[in-house]
Amino acid sequence: MTNLSSEAGANQLRKNSLGVGAVTFLVISAAAPLTAVAGGVPISMLLGNGAGIAGSFAIVTLVLLLFAVGYVAMARHVKNAGAFYAYTARGLGGHLGGSAALIAILSYNAMQVGVLGLLGAASAGTFNPLIGLDVPWWGWSLAAIAIVAVLGYRQVDLSARILMVLVLLEYVIVLIIDGGIFSAGGDAGLSMAPFSLDQILSGSPAVGILFCFAAFIGFEATTIYSEEAREPEKTVPRATYFSVVLIGVFYMLTAWLMANGAGVDKLVPTLQGLKDPTTFLFDLAGRYVGGPVPTIMGFLFVSSLFASVLAFHNGVARYKYVAGREGILPDGVGVTHARFQSPHVGSMIQTVIAVAIIALFAWLKLDPVLALFTWMTQLGTLGILGLMAMTSFAVIGFFVRNGAMGENAVVTKVLPAITGIILVYLFVTIFYKFGDLTGAAGSLGVILPSLVLVAAVVGFFLSSRLASRDRPRFERMGSGAFN
Repeated sequence: MTNLSSEAGANQLRKNSLGVGAVTFLVISAAAPLTAVAGGVPISMLLGNGAGIAGSFAIVTLVLLLFAVGYVAMARHVKNAGAFYAYTARGLGGHLGGSAALIAILSYNAMQVGVLGLLGAASAGTFNPLIGLDVPWWGWSLAAIAIVAVLGYRQVDLSARILMVLVLLEYVIVLIIDGGIFSAGGDAGLSMAPFSLDQILSGSPAVGILFCFAAFIGFEATTIYSEEAREPEKTVPRATYFSVVLIGVFYMLTAWLMANGAGVDKLVPTLQGLKDPTTFLFDLAGRYVGGPVPTIMGFLFVSSLFASVLAFHNGVARYKYVAGREGILPDGVGVTHARFQSPHVGSMIQTVIAVAIIALFAWLKLDPVLALFTWMTQLGTLGILGLMAMTSFAVIGFFVRNGAMGENAVVTKVLPAITGIILVYLFVTIFYKFGDLTGAAGSLGVILPSLVLVAAVVGFFLSSRLASRDRPRFERMGSGAFN
């Protein structure tokens, strides 16, 4: 094996610190399972295809499993914390690799900051009555940023242990509610109608599919931790497949039971009658389980959001580190902490950016949920969809350039081409319907999604500048540890 990374043993992330379980929990915490089922699923049912959301999750899970086939095949040969950037650079060339790096930094920044808005609002609603103070949402967001800054600065296995506990509690509380609905037989008996084609195609199925896809954002981060994983050639593929299956089955099961809990025919009218659709799962918890479960769920909803913020912070800090290490961003960004071997500079930059954006939205008195959360997370979803499409075609390019390398054509060409086309379609759909999907009115509905294109152009320019001043370094972009 030829190692084309920086000096051996120097300025590297902490190796052999994460196993399959740790990587999996880092990933599924970014997907924020409780946040998705309590917040995203009711809204997707209301605005999308109602009870058919369960079937939509099945479709999206299948698409992501198809994407994962080529993704993990390339992961066996390119081990780099830059993930999408590294794969794009090795498969489509350094110029597009630079574009992918800046899109990734924009997207994960947007996801983290957006979730901070919802975290601030949820924390204010949960904790202010308990402490008897009227702390504004941005006060709670800034407190979360401070805690995340400390954890992001230190070694990643500390973050992984904290996320493991929080995510396990999320799953337990939702599965208790699922068990209550299942044992009671729902509103009028358990029906498989949510998986029928009629239900999947009802209402606005495209909106439903897009919301379902957004609920998975974060699963792709397995490869971000490849430089810190134990036996990455085994850990990363296992964690990727396990994450997709675990998240997908959990979402399908819970969405199916939520629809049956209200009654398939009563679901949409019930949601329409709620002032806030995100209270739907809490109502089901009170109806089918009762006791302290709804209250506990409120606290875990906040912890779910915190876990997601921490996971996205870790991801974007590593993208910044790699971009600095490989010459796209200034070299000073691409360094690790002498003791913790964490991407501490990238982490600090991310902290400053988060504080600045929270301060801006607070100063403008914009809604932390309808504006900050909705606009930023959909912007992040759009960018990550674009990155996944680029990566699908990069898989094809990589194996065409380097030969089969023990992989078959279905894995390296056919499935990546199919998923690439699907992802391009989704990217274009969200781009043109961004204003309608997010409520970003007027020119804002054009400006926000266009930031992805701006990031791509800036990244292309930065990589072109690298090519002109240091051609050998440009040629090594994305290589990391390259077999």
